Amino acid sequence: MPQDTSHPPRADADAAATASDEGRPSPAEGRITVRRTDDALMLICIDRPAKRNGFTPEMADALARAYTDYEHDDTLRCAVVHAAGAHFTGGLDLPRWAERMQRGEDTYAPGTIDPCDLREPRRTKPVVYAVQGVCYTLGIELMLAADIVVAADDCRFSQLEVKRGIMATGGGAFRIAERAGTGNAMLVLLTGDEFDAATAFRFGLVQQVVPAGTQLDAALAIARRIAAAAPLAVRATIESARLAREQGPLSAIARYRDVQRRLAASEDAREGVAAFVERRPSRFTGR
Repeated sequence: MPQDTSHPPRADADAAATASDEGRPSPAEGRITVRRTDDALMLICIDRPAKRNGFTPEMADALARAYTDYEHDDTLRCAVVHAAGAHFTGGLDLPRWAERMQRGEDTYAPGTIDPCDLREPRRTKPVVYAVQGVCYTLGIELMLAADIVVAADDCRFSQLEVKRGIMATGGGAFRIAERAGTGNAMLVLLTGDEFDAATAFRFGLVQQVVPAGTQLDAALAIARRIAAAAPLAVRATIESARLAREQGPLSAIARYRDVQRRLAASEDAREGVAAFVERRPSRFTGR
């Protein structure tokens, strides 16, 4: 299906509504709340805890809008995605998705950033996930499309699409194989069996396992360190890693010299050298 690549309206209205949403029950169709912090972070919260944060089409569209708003806001340097309640997500609320799936429509609205990173326009800025409790199907695919994942030690994962007569089409099949190896991937993909946080760490699906209840704090600590780094260099690193995964290491290597030349000519590179010489924290501007 052709994609509309025009930039959709900013999600400022969603962000403005977040303050009034806090403390209120989540609506039946769920919601995605957004909060910006003074240290250049965007916190994106999946909020439908009464249904184990099962994703509705409305939630998917709102998540894509939040990603798109983050991508285009130069004041934001890292996003952290987390979830309300005891569980990250039970996956798609399939009855609510049946018609859209039968029509072959995209999971996310055309023209927005795809949180699963499967089509243009692509995300170029860093995203960290904090997951807990049940993290099934779409939850795994979302976190594997991000850059870093912190998991609570009570996390339970399952890519169980085969038990529902469908397959994982949000990137789970190939990304689990990339991280865990084909055999381990087939073990979890073909059985739909549940696995724990320790196994997810061993497979390389998550980068930290922390006590339940501390996963958001741990993710925020990582995000703040990323936000303190040079934004241009962070984005170039994400782009290079994606290129190597999708087109092979030689494609990424071929661009190294030009990318490094561009970065070295930036104000941020000059600031990095000055901060090193003066033995002080860097103050990067993204220019």
